[in-house]
Amino acid sequence: MKDFVQRWQLGAWQTGLMTAALELGSLVGALTAGTFADRYSRRQSIFTACAIFSIGSALQCGAQSSAHLILGRGIGGLGVGALSMLSPLYMAEISPPEVRGSLMAMEQFSIVVGAVLGFWAGFFTREIPGSAAWRIPLAIQLVPGILLGVGCIALPPSPRLLVQHGRIEEALRALAKLRLRSLGEIETDPLLQIELLEMQAEVALIEQTSTDGASTTAKPGTLHGELHAWTRLLSPKLRKRTLIGVLMMFFQQWSGINALLYYGPTLMHSLGMQGDAVTLLSAGGVGIVQFFAVLPAIVFIDRLGRRPLLRGGSLAMALSHFSIAFLVWRYSEDWPAHAFAARIALACVYTFTAAYGVSYGPIGWILPSEVFPLSARSKGVALSTASNWSNNFLIGLLTPVFMEFSASGTFLIFAIACFFGYIWSTYSVPETANVSLEEIDAVFGSSAGLKDIALKRQIEADLGLHNLVQRWSHQDDAIRGPI
Repeated sequence: MKDFVQRWQLGAWQTGLMTAALELGSLVGALTAGTFADRYSRRQSIFTACAIFSIGSALQCGAQSSAHLILGRGIGGLGVGALSMLSPLYMAEISPPEVRGSLMAMEQFSIVVGAVLGFWAGFFTREIPGSAAWRIPLAIQLVPGILLGVGCIALPPSPRLLVQHGRIEEALRALAKLRLRSLGEIETDPLLQIELLEMQAEVALIEQTSTDGASTTAKPGTLHGELHAWTRLLSPKLRKRTLIGVLMMFFQQWSGINALLYYGPTLMHSLGMQGDAVTLLSAGGVGIVQFFAVLPAIVFIDRLGRRPLLRGGSLAMALSHFSIAFLVWRYSEDWPAHAFAARIALACVYTFTAAYGVSYGPIGWILPSEVFPLSARSKGVALSTASNWSNNFLIGLLTPVFMEFSASGTFLIFAIACFFGYIWSTYSVPETANVSLEEIDAVFGSSAGLKDIALKRQIEADLGLHNLVQRWSHQDDAIRGPI
């Protein structure tokens, strides 16, 4: 976009600051959103994040100086970071376990759709005379922000958070709405009652176990309480979960996907692509491939499970990067004489993108939202999302340096990261597909102690969960009759 370059004449420092402003703002937004989500509600926090994002987008669109652009990206980043934490958190809490993965994979699908539309909006407006060439793409991003904000009006509250706040009747009504039950079925549907009692049992268990070792001043809402909530993530019971959330986002970013999205044209030049139009089209193909790759993930992610997709995706991405690194090292000095090698390298880029689209892309957002218990979920997802944005920032900062030093070495770094991702997903990641959020503790063995098991059973008995299950079983047997 010639007008953008000529109008602002940004130096290297300003360009880096403009790139980093969004990611640093997102980091702050992701870390702070969890506190507001717990104190108020998921829905109100999502609406506030949409408003902040829209303000930042409007400031960028109407920018009259480079300072406006940088400030707008920082403000918009606060909203982006908050939404990147709040959206998977909310979806995980309202989804039934049998379709939770597919529903949350829709988030990655939406992210890819946005990236594709954003790229091609910029591509087709780049030749428009004047500032409209870059103001139009910046204005377009206001549309989804406003739509999501307005759509929050129709979103039901999270029943799990309502249970945590002691608002049981509201939680039951919200759960009935989510499970498509009428108000008349609330008192008679045993599945609703069982699911609600399971949530109550989980909350009660967490409240009784999470206070172990905490002082009486560590109350929710206080500074000491917030500090205790964050430090709990490093406690022995939650440490493994925290590592999974943080490392999932680490490997997602160091797989190299955002390096392709941020510096696609530069990377395509290193693969022998010539001409601005050809380079841009090749880079745009990355988004299109990712778009189609997410579709099978939505269908099969709950059937196949998280671990098989992570392992297969890691291997495919590592092999693709190793192949690209070798081809760049071997032929980059004379690509015109080795056009076939350049095409193979481009095919490997698209193979990597497809593998990412069915594995690290959607699972990166699903896994952190599944592994934490309710009392630590918002903080755990916030920390995991912060890992995403901090590593995202490092990728944006270091990729140009790596490329200038060695293009083949850059792809080799990503290949090594994907290989370690394979080892990690093989030996450290548990399978969470089709497991309810209340049963995730058993996956990690955190309720393996006799004390915890006895306490949970006692809580379930006190709440009447066991009696309800037995009564429903007897009624079901009576309806079926003798076989």
